[in-house]
Formats: sequence, C-alpha cells, structure tokens
Amino acid sequence: MDEQGRDDGTGGADDPGAALEAYHREHVLECTRCPLHETRTQVVPGDGDPRARLMFVGEAPGYHEDRQGVPFCGAAGTLLDELLAGIGVTRADVFVANVLKCRPPGNRNPAPGEIDACQRHLFRQIEIIRPAMICTLGNFATRLLSGRPDGISRVHGCELPMTIAGVDVLLYPVYHPAAALYTPSMKQVLAADVARIPALLGDVAPSPRAASPGAAADEPAGAPQEAASAPETTPDAPDAAVPASSPTQLGLF
Repeated sequence: MDEQGRDDGTGGADDPGAALEAYHREHVLECTRCPLHETRTQVVPGDGDPRARLMFVGEAPGYHEDRQGVPFCGAAGTLLDELLAGIGVTRADVFVANVLKCRPPGNRNPAPGEIDACQRHLFRQIEIIRPAMICTLGNFATRLLSGRPDGISRVHGCELPMTIAGVDVLLYPVYHPAAALYTPSMKQVLAADVARIPALLGDVAPSPRAASPGAAADEPAGAPQEAASAPETTPDAPDAAVPASSPTQLGLF
C-alpha cells in the first residue's frame, strides 16, 4: 500500500478514514439535495475500509439499509458476504457504497434527478478512498461510472480501465446480488464473475496516495473517462426496464 501523503480536501492528508468521516458528517448525513431526504429514515453513506483497493458500488439503500444505516445488510448483503468469502475477503477489507445514499420509496428505481443530486458524494468517496478497482453492482452504478448506456447483461465480467474523480481504476461490472437471489443462473454467473476479482486486482498497480486537490462540496468530484475500450458483452430488472442516461444527462459534464 502506498503511504505517500495527500491533501484530501477535508483535513488529514495522511488519513483517508478521517477525511471520509469528515465528508460524510459535513456533506452526506444532513444532505437535502433531493426530495429523498423527506422520506428516508437515515442516510446510508457507505461502509468499510477507507484505504480499500477494492470498492463495490450498488444502486440505492433498501428497506433494511434505510433503518440500519449500513449498505447491503439484507438478503442481498448476505449473498455479497458469501461471494466475498469465496475470494478470501470480508467487508472489513473492502468499501461498499451505493449511487444513492437515501432509499427511494418502495425500492423504486432511482430517478435521474436523484442520481444527479447524489453522484457528487460517490465521486468524492472515490477521490478520498482511491481504490484500484471498482466493482459496479447492476445497471445504475455501471451506467453512471462507465458513462456508457450498455446494460449489465452485456457488460458484466468485462473489465474496463477508467479514470474516475481523478483516480485511475479498473471498472468491473457484475450483476446486482438482489437480482441474482431470484435467478439461479444469474447467481452462478455472478459468482463466476466475482471469482475473477483477485486475479484482476493483482494485475492493477496500487493507486497513488499522492496529494490531490479537494473537491468543492457543491461540485461533482469528477467525470468518468475511458482509459481503454472494453468488449460489449438487476435490484436490476432486464436491461430494457432501466433507462439509459448519458454523462451529460447525469450532470457529469
């Protein structure tokens, strides 16, 4: 792990844990940028190792997450834990977050305006944590961070080098555990895709911990940029049920 210092913009240049805690406290936990703050029980910022090389990004908190304040703590979280155990890691070794930090009522799909309002929090987390690899779970996270309209059924298991929030990462889309719970064949594919993570992560150089400028709280931390092309190959339903959003529509540019 690279131990160089950095300016994270929230204090504690050598302590991403302190920087992440400060950002969550000052900008996430009391966020009112979209109407979801009116219906949430509590905000679900994310959880895990603030120095993790591997980050998982899902769609939005569900019923249990909304009440406990911890991402993936329901049945989908149990499956995620099993998948992690299968590659020899635990939640304490990774960082888990969602595109949205508040639960959409009835677990409906995130609205474009909600994604636009909340994405800056995810980008700031990426900027602070500086993971080497981001595993996106399902359509919404994949489309947001890849900047592509392709659905998860086409791109799952296809790694893509990206620069996101100024951080060079390997983006790796897989099916969302909540969708795989109800489709045995999808669960098998998900397990096979997750099984590739250690080898892929082993080929990625550690993310530099050098100084980086802090992001303003009212500006997105950074737009995704492709470093190389990838071959084309839900709670996400079939791809057609999820609207495609361009980076411009999501407020990235």
